[in-house]
Amino acid sequence: MAIAEKAKKKEEKSKKGRVGRVDQIIGPVVDVAFDAEDLPEIYHALEIERGKDEPALVLEVQQHRGNNIVRTIAMASTDGLIRGTEVKDTGAPITVPVGKSTLGRMMSVIGAPIDGKGPIKSEAHLPIHRPAPPVSEQAVETNVLETGIKVIDLVTTFAKGSKIGLFGGAGVGKTVIVMELIRNIAQEHGGFSVFAGVGERTREGNSLWLEMNESGVIDKTSLVFGQMNEPPGARARVGLTGLTLAEYFRDEFGQDVLLFIDNVFRYMLAGSEVSALLGRLPSAVGYQPTLATEMGDLEERITSTKKGSITSVQAVFVPADDYTDPAIATTFAHLGATVALSRSIVERGIYPAVDPLDSFSRFLTPDIVGEEHYRVARGVQQVLQRNKELQDIIAILGMDELSEDDKLLVARARKIERFLSQPFFVAEVFTNRPGKYVPLKETIRGFGEILDGKHDDLPEQAFYMVGTIDEAVEAAKGEGGRQEEAKPPKEQPKAESKAEPKGESKAKPKADSKEGQAPR
Repeated sequence: MAIAEKAKKKEEKSKKGRVGRVDQIIGPVVDVAFDAEDLPEIYHALEIERGKDEPALVLEVQQHRGNNIVRTIAMASTDGLIRGTEVKDTGAPITVPVGKSTLGRMMSVIGAPIDGKGPIKSEAHLPIHRPAPPVSEQAVETNVLETGIKVIDLVTTFAKGSKIGLFGGAGVGKTVIVMELIRNIAQEHGGFSVFAGVGERTREGNSLWLEMNESGVIDKTSLVFGQMNEPPGARARVGLTGLTLAEYFRDEFGQDVLLFIDNVFRYMLAGSEVSALLGRLPSAVGYQPTLATEMGDLEERITSTKKGSITSVQAVFVPADDYTDPAIATTFAHLGATVALSRSIVERGIYPAVDPLDSFSRFLTPDIVGEEHYRVARGVQQVLQRNKELQDIIAILGMDELSEDDKLLVARARKIERFLSQPFFVAEVFTNRPGKYVPLKETIRGFGEILDGKHDDLPEQAFYMVGTIDEAVEAAKGEGGRQEEAKPPKEQPKAESKAEPKGESKAKPKADSKEGQAPR
């Protein structure tokens, strides 16, 4: 009889939902006490009602502490929360709306709308914690993805279904490149995109929202934000929320989905904060001991299957420009292409500030991109590398001491460096130049002609901030056209820049050392 009554009570409780009480609050960490038989599972979402006009506070179970207490991390501020408050177990992980109803909408980590357009009426909901697709379902085809950005298409080839990292310190242009990629791929290729803003500035999210509305690509994009001002729990889970939306588009609609994450470093930093709050011993440089595992949980779900693909572009902040940081080193292992942004190139006024010598793509092989593309890309890198090696000689002795062949090579390298620059659509308001989308064929043709010496007679400034090689030729026509071409801030035209490459240069050695310096 007692057993039957106990079973009946348990059934009634399960219908109502398991209920606990707040036991302790330590900032974003909340301990909740349950009955022994009602303990929620790890990663289950708990809810606390906070009033009619306020959304429920969502907690995620992280630990079982003993004495029937679970330790949770809050997805929003715990201000005003008191001990003894009732907590309900939802019986499942955080679940978010997915599908076409999320397109054109902006939501939080828990799937709540934050764009002021009312609730998201979705046909389906999915938990954010899901296993990666089994190996038997993953696709192995490699198809090149054209971005319209010359330096990326040439030396850091993207492939559908791959993971690409944009590495750089503060203020070198990671977010601008992400925004340009969103615009280019949405306008030129179509398909669905998902943007996950992880621990970045609210201002940047607002700018992205306005830019997408103006360009018309918002109707094919879902946005998820967990910004700098939010608790570490939200920042540590918003990447998974965005990934869940992308997985649904891939699996249910057979789409080639683009997933943009800005910024992966903030995701790992949030994990470090959560780990410290949970009382775990830190690992190297203060990071969580589970750094590699948490990174794998996110990255291994980003893949192509036989139904569709997820191509991920991830901005990665490099603290103090230190690429040996454990978080940065852990990220490298998961990426198929790395785009390294250089501060020295930014200082010379060349944008995008991508370093073609430090960047890498495992897809840049003759079998994937073709013989001509491979030849031109490697030729560009060889010329830039040789120019870099010659800078010490130029700094000490000047251009006059170089051989005629080396003078010609340096002149071509300087043209290549400027031709790697490109006006962006999303930066038109700052540059007063119309943005340019450059097809891959035009990119290969342009750099191939520079390497072959077809434009040795043109001034190097004609190659700065143009799209195709034909625009550079047009800009070089007439003295007026040459003078009107914009110049990088710290680079004034020197004697050797207007002279023919084989001619004698009368520029001062000191000027040469600055002007000819190649990016590191």
